[in-house]
Amino acid sequence: MSSLFAFPGQGAQRPDMLDELPECAAPLLAEASEILGEDVRALDSVSALQSTRAVQLCLLIAGVAAARSLMDRGARPDYVAGLSIGAYGAAVAADALAFADALRLVSLRGELMQQAWPQGYGMTAIIGLELAQVEALLAGAEGPVYLANINAANQLVIAGSEAAMAEVGRHARAVGAGAVKRLAVSVPSHCELLAGPAAELAEAFARVELRHPQVRYLSSSSARPVLAPQALRDDLAFNMCRVVDWQGTLQNAYERGVRLHVEMPPGAVLSGLARRVMEQGTAVAWQGARLDTLDALLREEGSADQ
Repeated sequence: MSSLFAFPGQGAQRPDMLDELPECAAPLLAEASEILGEDVRALDSVSALQSTRAVQLCLLIAGVAAARSLMDRGARPDYVAGLSIGAYGAAVAADALAFADALRLVSLRGELMQQAWPQGYGMTAIIGLELAQVEALLAGAEGPVYLANINAANQLVIAGSEAAMAEVGRHARAVGAGAVKRLAVSVPSHCELLAGPAAELAEAFARVELRHPQVRYLSSSSARPVLAPQALRDDLAFNMCRVVDWQGTLQNAYERGVRLHVEMPPGAVLSGLARRVMEQGTAVAWQGARLDTLDALLREEGSADQ
């Protein structure tokens, strides 16, 4: 049996998320501040989190800090995976991407995404409809709107213009959607609208060293393992314009023997999604849990694997 560290994506952010990290994260926060040339503790205020760059940096820092707090205690996952921006934290935890390089790339990633679509675009969750139903609604929409995330069989996310998303949302409710919820994301991620920014980010990636993952890395775009540095480079640079198949990623992990899913902060949404797939196993969030409890769970899973 194996374990997975799961890193959340944009929408999971919350004010003061960095201040909620344990004291052992202080050196990492200082390191991030020095690399970026700014106090990262100022990035998680209500006003600062209106910026896509600030949100993505906070998610990266929080995820890496939590993973290191466990790995420094000797708890090592068998797999890592990240939803969207969470993939960067996963790559750092797998020792395939240096934390300093991840900070610089994520800073650029957030800026490129925000500049491409500064207003009038975003993402919306549709709950209660199957994939084929949502795809049919998207095919009939008049404005730019696309499938973005497959989080579960009946929990899908679309991305596009506000008007087009509102149109699809109205039709979704009419055909039985249980909920249509505008997400706290100000850019149309995981669709072709971000192909241009992704290509620009790929140019920056060409100057960054990536290594073979030391922990098995699952791509949330392909829902498959990524082994080679060049493939990882492509996965990270272009995941902003590719559909996220988180359901497929979790299913792949489960089929590979993962029975312990530990969600990095902030939040616990991914843990809820994992419980739908991992019928036999445990899904727990770092947020609100004790470090020694998580450590014990990881060690127990590791001993059961021997």
